[in-house]
Amino acid sequence: MTSGAWVSLFSGGKDSSWALYQALKRDLPVERLVTVHPEGDSYMYHVPATELASLAAESIGIPLVDVHPDDFGAEDVPDASVQGDEELQPLEAALEQLASEIEGGIAGLTAGAVESEYQTSRIEAMADRLEADLFAPLWQREPVTLAEEMLDAGFEITIIQVAAAGLDESWLGRTLDADALADLKALNDEYGVHVLGEGGEFETLVTDAPHMARPLELEYTTEWDGTRGSLTITDARLGE
Repeated sequence: MTSGAWVSLFSGGKDSSWALYQALKRDLPVERLVTVHPEGDSYMYHVPATELASLAAESIGIPLVDVHPDDFGAEDVPDASVQGDEELQPLEAALEQLASEIEGGIAGLTAGAVESEYQTSRIEAMADRLEADLFAPLWQREPVTLAEEMLDAGFEITIIQVAAAGLDESWLGRTLDADALADLKALNDEYGVHVLGEGGEFETLVTDAPHMARPLELEYTTEWDGTRGSLTITDARLGE
């Protein structure tokens, strides 16, 4: 394994949080979290509530680097492959700068990819260009087993956005617990809903976990248009 520090690609959602947690359990020297804040729809990144990643990072105790690229609106780049490559450029530039600042450079990256070959192939290629290892512990794992492992580990996961048939307004703000997982398995059978929300069917925020010193406490309103919706966070703080 390369010398240097590890960097965790981090949104605050369950998948990137689990990848970070697994890296820390393996004593990988994660010294920075990096959060990309897309300004529009994104093929590459988790979009909602990324502004809360800094609060989560404070609870975790690892410094966070924010990346604010240009607008990623899909209408600007009609070809998804081209857009994915263009979306990666600001992140790669930020990582190159970070590598020059960290003693020993970047040894590796953690990523929360589960099934998206589209995302993973680009992150793998970027890691190769950075001469860094890639740790992707969720990659191609069985979704229900993975969800159960997160819950067994003590992850507190809040659903903050839904956009799939079968997921109605009642899911907004719902905790992803054993009951919710059972309901998701039923929705998978009926509608094909992915139990981990792959492809943006739902998005999450980890509000507490074993590697967090203090939980996130949220106040919010819900926005629902009849087929999809999200939370609007009105206040967020670290609890005791």
